[in-house]
Formats: sequence, structure tokens, C-alpha cells
Amino acid sequence: MKSTNEQTLTFAFMDPPFESERTVTFFRLLDAALDKGANIRVFAYEGAVSLSLSLQKAHGNSIHGRNAEEEDHPLSKDWISSLQHKAASNNLKFEWINCGLCVDERGVTDVIEGCNRGGPPDLWRYASESLNTLTIGTR
Repeated sequence: MKSTNEQTLTFAFMDPPFESERTVTFFRLLDAALDKGANIRVFAYEGAVSLSLSLQKAHGNSIHGRNAEEEDHPLSKDWISSLQHKAASNNLKFEWINCGLCVDERGVTDVIEGCNRGGPPDLWRYASESLNTLTIGTR
């Protein structure tokens, strides 16, 4: 049997929602890791603390004549929630910590359930206790 740290991957991510294709790639990596049976730990910092903002709202696309339902615009908070549920249904851990300094700078205090506030020591702990850590920067 593998120890927990051999089955745990840590991801550090800093891109805000809706600004880059890196965000979609990040969520796909998390999903693939869950498919392989890995426990997931995410440390969101800088703009990535907004990924779990509970106040996100879907919108229509007037250029294409579609309302919000027809546009079906994905929200990052919903992606996170789906990943949380997928992990739980597969008896895997999915932990998400937003950097508190970054939260305060951006005023992103209303986040979805299961996303917590922390700080750089949490990233250190996550990385120290994981099989591997992937940091996805903005450039």
C-alpha cells in the first residue's frame, strides 16, 4: 500500500479566472490526477484566489444572441465544486487553500465551501507532504 504522500500531488497556481488558457489546462490536470487516484492539494495565490469566488455569475452573449443558459459559460467556482465532488465520490482528498495575503489584496472573501484561507506555510507543508508539486506561473 502506498503512503498518503505517494498518492498526493500539490499544485500551486496564480492565474485569475477567465484570463488565460492556463486555467483550463490547470483544471484538466486536476481532473486527470483524480482519474489516476491521486489526492489533490491546491495552493491558490495572486489572481487564482478569485477562482473560488462564490459571487461569480453566468452571463449571456448578446453578440451571438444567446442568454446565460444558452451561452452556458463555465465558471471556475463550478469547476472547483465539480472536482471536489469527483474526489469525494472516489474517496480521494481534495484540499484548496487561498493565500490570505492575496485574498486581502483582492477582497475575495466570499468563496465556495471547501476552499479555505491560509498562507505560504501551507504551500510549504503541502509540498513537503506530497509526492510532487507543480507550480504554474503566469509567464
